[in-house]
Amino acid sequence: MSGEKVALRGAKETLLITLCAKAGESRLPDSLLKDRFAADAVGRIDYDFVRLGIDRDMMIGVALRAHVIDGWTRDFIARHPEATVLHLGCGLDARVFRLEPPAGVRWFDVDYPDVIALRQRLYPARENCTLLGSSVIEPGWIEAVPRDRPAFVIAEGLLPYLPEEEVVILLERVMDHVPGGELAFDAYSHLGLSLIAWQPSVHSTGAVLHWALDDPRELMRKLPRLELVQELTGYGADGFDPRQVARMSLPARAAIQIFGWIPALSQMARLLRFRF
Repeated sequence: MSGEKVALRGAKETLLITLCAKAGESRLPDSLLKDRFAADAVGRIDYDFVRLGIDRDMMIGVALRAHVIDGWTRDFIARHPEATVLHLGCGLDARVFRLEPPAGVRWFDVDYPDVIALRQRLYPARENCTLLGSSVIEPGWIEAVPRDRPAFVIAEGLLPYLPEEEVVILLERVMDHVPGGELAFDAYSHLGLSLIAWQPSVHSTGAVLHWALDDPRELMRKLPRLELVQELTGYGADGFDPRQVARMSLPARAAIQIFGWIPALSQMARLLRFRF
């Protein structure tokens, strides 16, 4: 195989899980995401994606999460056409290309320098999209972000890999920097976090997960400026689009239904949208 060689380990390597899942779902005839950039990127990377063990159910689940956050981002941009979009821990997600934001939006993709360098080799440059090569927990990168625009902040697949104190510091720093906006991210209960750590694709990377959230009010007590706008639980009655769940295998659909009957299981995974 020829292509871009990738030598990522630990939490960084998990970005290949989400990339591969989005690419795989986008190749399905009934694709929700239709992410041709992800599919093209996987084809150009020299990496054994088979070792991650990503099946159709996981592809659909990852695509569904991304699709929900895409929708929230579109909604914010529609209400704030001169907004900042701040994509923290962007990895190789092609969201800016999927959404094609209008020219008035300033978009920032933030991730480690080697991840940003890989993005630059795989994806074309885009006007009004700035790539910032830095760990998100370092304070300096945020000075490049405008202070005078409302911001939509995305932290998909990021916060569970940070220690709790770093999650609070990061979110507080962002909220202090911009005049207001919204925040979207995925979170997992302690039970959910322990199960994810042993999920074969994550376990194969050696990534360590730290931050769990059993109740959104826990975070709101630490960051009182946050106001919960929307909460989707992966397995509860308020969960994801049943039309997409119907695309999954029979065992996956049965598990989701059973989990929905048990509170501890129905609330293992959440997608959260806050206003600040």
